[in-house]
Amino acid sequence: MTTTEPPPRPPSEPPSQPPSQPPFSNPPGGGDGHGHSHSHGPAAPVSKHLRKVIAAVLIPFATAVVVGLVVLWPGGAPGHERTGVGFDRQTESATVTKVQELPCKDVNASQPPPTGDTSTPEGQTAQSRAEGMCKKATVEVTSGKDKGRTFTEIVQPDSPRQLREGQEVVVAYEPKAPEALQYSVTDVDRTVPMALLAGIFALVVVVVGRMRGVMALVALALSFFVLTFFILPAILQGSNPLVVAVVGASAIMLIALYLCHGLTARTSVAVIGTLISLLLIGLLGSVFIGWASLTGNTDDNTGLIHGLFPDIDMSGLLLAGVIIGSLGVLDDVTVTQTSAVWELHQANPTMGWRGLYRAGIRIGRDHIASVVNTLVLAYAGAALPLLLLFSIAQSSVGTVANSELVAEEIVRTLIGSIGLVASVPVTTALAALVVSADRTGGTTAASAAPAPAAPSATKQRRGGGGGRRRKP
Repeated sequence: MTTTEPPPRPPSEPPSQPPSQPPFSNPPGGGDGHGHSHSHGPAAPVSKHLRKVIAAVLIPFATAVVVGLVVLWPGGAPGHERTGVGFDRQTESATVTKVQELPCKDVNASQPPPTGDTSTPEGQTAQSRAEGMCKKATVEVTSGKDKGRTFTEIVQPDSPRQLREGQEVVVAYEPKAPEALQYSVTDVDRTVPMALLAGIFALVVVVVGRMRGVMALVALALSFFVLTFFILPAILQGSNPLVVAVVGASAIMLIALYLCHGLTARTSVAVIGTLISLLLIGLLGSVFIGWASLTGNTDDNTGLIHGLFPDIDMSGLLLAGVIIGSLGVLDDVTVTQTSAVWELHQANPTMGWRGLYRAGIRIGRDHIASVVNTLVLAYAGAALPLLLLFSIAQSSVGTVANSELVAEEIVRTLIGSIGLVASVPVTTALAALVVSADRTGGTTAASAAPAPAAPSATKQRRGGGGGRRRKP
């Protein structure tokens, strides 16, 4: 018996190597070009045509944002003469060097004696200051032109802030006051615990998120840079707060999303979804803030801002705060929905855009429920002391809701929530249309790659292949 050599490969049979593909058709670690996809890598990029369509939308938008930054860039906050009221005070650092306890009657000689009626807060305070023990703190200034100077601070027994020896504090300086009264303690220096907490936060983000965590921290730093050096000074310079907020929020959105998630079509779809939702929030905010006659001037801080810079549009400032406050949660929703649709498409490439949309929107409904609840509770937590005051006054729900302080928070919450809810179907539909319209990405190559090997396997099963022994 003799054996024959395997016959040469027929000219029509394609080579065994994977077909050639355009550059970057497979993502790093996302596929090997052998007719199957890997779930551990990012989804394959979309076709060149769809990338051009997305670029045609985002490049003019990004250009407009850059132009807006250049035109509106303030070059620093305007100077003004300090009023010495509230936050508009000159402050220095100081240290409590000595604390001595002594009867309050020795240091409150000028205070009127208690009336005997201790049922009122005023009566209780008067009795405490007349009969209690006060603290006499010696404070040394550790910064500024008067470094090394000491002064005395009397701490009443009912004061919410009690000083202790060695404590770092912040003191206010009023140059026009008598020399003995120029300095006073206004707050505690919290630099060390705040810096330590920030360091722990950064460490946790980097350890868990690795490179993504590092990029998230970089994006956070750049966001604070835009907020501190563009948005706030531009508003103080007199620029329209709404325009400044739109330009600044758009810049933050582009920086954060592309730095954290990469310059991909998937991120670009999330950017477009976020942009549409921000436009909706801006439109609703303009309508309802004006309709509800919300001035944005509801507390001492906003009153001080209006007093120092009367040209600032306070209602526009309120709308700017709504837009910036909604941006962070919007990013989370749009990125999550886009990633969900991309993963659904990668798991089942035959699913059309309708199927992708229905599956993605089911995921989005769970997200909507949690995000809206989170947003409402966040605003309620911030306004909790105010709500307690209304509860003490036994005001009705209608009265509470109608007051400008609470109405402002209600409008802010509802407008932001509407934008968040709307971002889910908008972003899901955009993502489903983009991935289902792709015809030249990794999905087509994956389904076509195994086909050339099939005829050869069939020939071998039918005896057309080499290696069989032939009878003599």
